[in-house]
Amino acid sequence: MLRLTLHFSALLAALVLFADGVSAQPRPPRDVGDQPGLVPNEVDEELPPELKRQMVLYRTNEAPGTIIVHTSERFLYLIQPGGRALRYGIGVGRDGFQWQGMQKITRKMEWPDWTPPPEMIERQPYLPRWMAGGAGNPLGARAMYLGATVYRIHGTNLPQTIGSAVSSGCFRLVNPDVVDLYDRIPVGTKVIVRQQPEL
Repeated sequence: MLRLTLHFSALLAALVLFADGVSAQPRPPRDVGDQPGLVPNEVDEELPPELKRQMVLYRTNEAPGTIIVHTSERFLYLIQPGGRALRYGIGVGRDGFQWQGMQKITRKMEWPDWTPPPEMIERQPYLPRWMAGGAGNPLGARAMYLGATVYRIHGTNLPQTIGSAVSSGCFRLVNPDVVDLYDRIPVGTKVIVRQQPEL
């Protein structure tokens, strides 16, 4: 009985570390491809505890309202006052499609239409050439466009890919999280994308 209690205590301590902002291990890559037309349900959008939206301690010199993406951690941080940040679990670009740098949100769209770029169609010829916004659209409920690039922060119809590296360079969130983020930030928001967290 004592051994069972000790194992339970160790498990509880590990869970507390996750809840306290320690980064989770990234999920392994999933070869699911894009699945336009697939409509997720609420159960699909229920994330593991470490990937759920939560307030965490975050030290930075960036101003509140700045977005910082850590692709290696699979987290997006919306900086808040007082050394804190709202942290969202995200899906990121797969190998060969990751990038870093600084951009601004130049446009925001609710239930955006999707036009896969020619490079994506070349890799996945089964994709539609255009798809109206809606629950089965791969861009999900909201999209925030990054500068003049082809990259976006957007929702997804594949919530099981959050925490893994599967996209063509965009950052995806479950629809409830992307709606929350969309409502919190204006056009012009500064976005910093980093491969590795700052020390």
